[in-house]
Amino acid sequence: MLAFLVQRISQALLVMFVISIIAFAIQDGLGDPLQEMVGMSVSAEEREAIREELGLNDPFLVQYLRFAGNAIQGDLGNSYFYSKPALEVIAEHLPATLELVIGASLIIIFLSVPIGVYAAIRPQAWLSKFFMGVSTVGISIPVFLTAIVLIQLFSIGVTVNWFPADTGWGQWLNDFFTTEGGLPSYGRGDDLVHLFGTWESGLFTSEGLAHLVLPCVSLASIMLPLFIRLIRAEMMEVLQSDYIRYARAKGLSAGRINFLHALKNTMLPVITVGGVQIGIMVAYTILTETVFQWPGLGLMFLEAITRSDIPLIVAYLMVVGLIFVVTNTLVDLIYGLVNPTVKLTGKKA
Repeated sequence: MLAFLVQRISQALLVMFVISIIAFAIQDGLGDPLQEMVGMSVSAEEREAIREELGLNDPFLVQYLRFAGNAIQGDLGNSYFYSKPALEVIAEHLPATLELVIGASLIIIFLSVPIGVYAAIRPQAWLSKFFMGVSTVGISIPVFLTAIVLIQLFSIGVTVNWFPADTGWGQWLNDFFTTEGGLPSYGRGDDLVHLFGTWESGLFTSEGLAHLVLPCVSLASIMLPLFIRLIRAEMMEVLQSDYIRYARAKGLSAGRINFLHALKNTMLPVITVGGVQIGIMVAYTILTETVFQWPGLGLMFLEAITRSDIPLIVAYLMVVGLIFVVTNTLVDLIYGLVNPTVKLTGKKA
């Protein structure tokens, strides 16, 4: 375990080093930071003096070493728009994104596992074919389109006008697809519970949970079809293995074979893929948060690009990279716990 942790920490530091170089190197292509700081009213001489004072005229290596030294101390610069440390701004938006990812992950887990297992055990059943057909369609639909359709169908004060209203059948179809479900589709709501620091949660109030429903379903729609098909494929492969045939020959019950022996080995690759996908979902929140105006990291990042808020953009890339590194390390640990025959160093026990 100790050797594994040392190895993973070394790899994590190397990955973060590469991410820091890339994030810092793209700054020149994101616009002139002085334009955001002082505007256009400052003379060319004053702008040049400010550039010299900030060290923007220094060689790239000098600027990067200064940036890396500050980053090690937890200083990634101040946001031009918010006029405070970029990490502080990220800490204020991070809880909203984490709640969105957690909600979407729970939907994926509680739906993909039973559906995938059922489709593997009964591959010829009409319900299995229905689930596989829906998952194929789901993989093909972009998340922003899913979000827009959900808003049209289930949001407050949104009426469907997809069909010509001047015909009887068109008006009937519009009325049929128009729902009065009353689900909110904008922001997190006002009824939030303060937990600690900058973390305000909507998980403990009915209004907060209502605001989470549509964004979470929309975000989950990206990965849910993938996991259903992955679990089905892995489960069917495991059910054809020799030890499963031996278990059947011994007379073990179908439930014990499917859910104790087969399912456990099915979940090993699913855990590996799931850990990577959780990190990807953090990046995918950009589209979901934009459609629902969810005040998380994704919407913050998009607004930072629009404003050329370079320190905030760089800080976002560093934090998302760190989330990927931490997630992958935890996945490796969980993998070793689920399958004790695989050592964390990668050698068979």
